[in-house]
Amino acid sequence: MTAKIQPVSQAGIPVRKQYTYRRPAVLDQGGREELEVLVVGGGPIGLTAGLDLARRGYNVVILNQMDILADGSKAICFAKQVLDVYDRLGVNERVMDKSVIWNVGKVFWGDRPDPIYEFDMLPVKNQKNPGFVNLQQYYLEEFLIDELESLDNVEIRWKNQLVALEQDDEKVTATVETPDGTYEIDCKYLIACDGNKSPVRTMLGLDFEGRVFEDNFLIADIKFQMERPSERWFWFEPTFPGQSALLHKQPDDVWRLDFQVGWDVDKAEAIKEENVRPFIHGMLGEDVEFEWEWRSIYTFQCRRMARFLHNRVIFAGDAAHLVSPFGARGANSGVADVNNLVWKLDMVLKGEAPASLLESYNYEQVITADENILNSTRSTDFITPKSEASRSFRNAVLQLAEKFDFARPLINSGRLSTPVSFPESSLNTKDEDNWTGGIAPGCPVLDAPVNHGRDWLQIQLGTEFLGLYFVGDDGCSEDVTAAFPVKTLVVGPEGARGVDIVDDTGLVAERYDAGTGSFYLIRPDQYVAGRWKQADPAKIQAALNRATGKE
Repeated sequence: MTAKIQPVSQAGIPVRKQYTYRRPAVLDQGGREELEVLVVGGGPIGLTAGLDLARRGYNVVILNQMDILADGSKAICFAKQVLDVYDRLGVNERVMDKSVIWNVGKVFWGDRPDPIYEFDMLPVKNQKNPGFVNLQQYYLEEFLIDELESLDNVEIRWKNQLVALEQDDEKVTATVETPDGTYEIDCKYLIACDGNKSPVRTMLGLDFEGRVFEDNFLIADIKFQMERPSERWFWFEPTFPGQSALLHKQPDDVWRLDFQVGWDVDKAEAIKEENVRPFIHGMLGEDVEFEWEWRSIYTFQCRRMARFLHNRVIFAGDAAHLVSPFGARGANSGVADVNNLVWKLDMVLKGEAPASLLESYNYEQVITADENILNSTRSTDFITPKSEASRSFRNAVLQLAEKFDFARPLINSGRLSTPVSFPESSLNTKDEDNWTGGIAPGCPVLDAPVNHGRDWLQIQLGTEFLGLYFVGDDGCSEDVTAAFPVKTLVVGPEGARGVDIVDDTGLVAERYDAGTGSFYLIRPDQYVAGRWKQADPAKIQAALNRATGKE
């Protein structure tokens, strides 16, 4: 067994990569500058927000109080929705090339050698991206930084720390401290992606509401070669140390091992090599040889802010909400925040929508946070029962699941992250027609192969409002689509007149329950805003007005 030797920052943080601090030009230009949007926080959520804004043409400044890329895997599980977002932002090819792909999870109990339950995170097949990938957070951050630094309209300011802010009805004024002095930024909006200890939240006198769980979990990331499938394995009451345990494969022969160690432990002692080693050998065998990558211990929380929108300061990611790591809902929900927010902010800044549209971000992402918190809380209560009654229920479910299908979905080893729907959002136009399937307003789109397998539907949807108009063998003329108040792609069979997307497998029509003349209005974040069995330009215009906050 060997330990990886690596430098550490002055704050004692292991350093994977050092970035160069550059004196901001504003210090030599009067000490004050103006921006439309300022991003505070250089983690994956702030970087994603910055890249989304940059792709939409904004001059982007991202403040990072550090000048390093920290080592340690941290978040590793990224869901399909996140991969879809990174496709749109142009970084998913690197993500997929490096990641370990998985869809299947297995649940074990006690000394039983075979799993008592298996699940598939991509039940709808024939989609571009898998249900999940595993990738160390530092790789994702590095890919995002590389992409941002290749753009002329982006500046990541290393060792630039926000130290004060004020806001009024017109702007936010941020005071930033650097090694060379202090300057101010006036911005129309500030996106706070500065983590669970958010200084921005503190500056505004805000706090979290929710629950802290009285349990501790030990993380050990170790490097060794082992032939196992790329699956998520979870144990209840394993025969090795730990009240529950989790195993995940990462790139570079790195494996994530999680162990529930209980509430009453000395955290400093628990992460020492000699105390972690018995857990590893218990799970993997006494003869396994490995290299240490990262060790940590955490007490998790399920908490959120009461509101994510505070006038011109908008919170996203861990700055807005915290969940337990079971279910991989942390980083995934933060990217979902960005996906929901940036298109709305873009429309407001361009004058294409009223500022009140941003209230829908608060509404929809609070719903997302509440669903994630609910699932995380239920997972934690199932994994770590706090009473004999809860433990008896949990064990009865596990016992039934060995033989009966009905009990298997009741097993909760961490309900894994999936996109959240908003059926009651004010942006939706409710169905008037009788649909027997398809995708209802407020729900995320489904992907499908198109154009004889050369393309994917979601890749065609772009970053603006879009219509999907379904035609039969006769197709349609340009006059028909010209009457629609939104850019529209025509979906139909090979050879049909005017078709933009060839649905040669019929999967698009099937998944959208669409017949000839059907129309779907798709939001920029790839959620359905409205749908009609027969397209009506006036109804589509009314739905577009509603989806952009004009009604």
